[in-house]
Amino acid sequence: MKTMILAAALALGASSAFAADKYVLDASHSQVLFSYNHLGFSTTYGMFSGFEGEIMFDADAPADSSVTVSMPVSSMFTGWEKRTGHFMTADFFDAQDGDMVTFASTGIEITGDDTAKITGDLTMNDVTKSVVLDAKLNKADTHPMAGKKWMGFDATATVLRSDFGLGAFAPAVSDAVALNISVEAMKAE
Repeated sequence: MKTMILAAALALGASSAFAADKYVLDASHSQVLFSYNHLGFSTTYGMFSGFEGEIMFDADAPADSSVTVSMPVSSMFTGWEKRTGHFMTADFFDAQDGDMVTFASTGIEITGDDTAKITGDLTMNDVTKSVVLDAKLNKADTHPMAGKKWMGFDATATVLRSDFGLGAFAPAVSDAVALNISVEAMKAE
C-alpha cells in the first residue's frame, strides 16, 4: 500500500511532505452494506448510505493516516419497510432522531502495496467496540469529471451484533454480521 500510495501522491502532486491531506467522503458514492443469515434460509442484506466523514491521508507515512465516519441510524435501508421499522424498535436500535453509527480509526497497519488493516472504534447503539477493517486502496487519481484529487477504498469486517446490544433472536438469526464498505473521497478545498 505504501508504494502505491506514494506513487499516487506524487502523481496527484501532494502538497506537503510532512502533513496529511484532508479528503472528504463523497456521500453519493459511499455505502456500508451489511448481511446476515436469516434462520438458515437466506442471507439478508441492508445498507447505510448518505454518511459523512473524512480521511486525513499522509502520503509519506500512510500508517499515520486516519479516518472518521458517521451515519444516521435512520439512513438504514433494508429493501422492506417493515424490516427497517423493526430494526428501529427496542428489539434492536431503539432508534431516536439523531442516533448515529460512528467509526474513528485508532491505528493503521500497512499489509501490502494497496492493502491495510484499519483498527478503530465502532459505536452503535451507545456501545463502542474495537473493529478491524481489511481495507484496499482501489484508486488515487484526479477524478475525470470533478477535476479534483480523489481516492476510493473498499473494506470488509465482521462484527457480532450482540456486542452492541443488538443480539435479538440470535443465534437463529446470525449474531455475525458481514460488513462490505466502499467509499470515495475528494480532496478538501
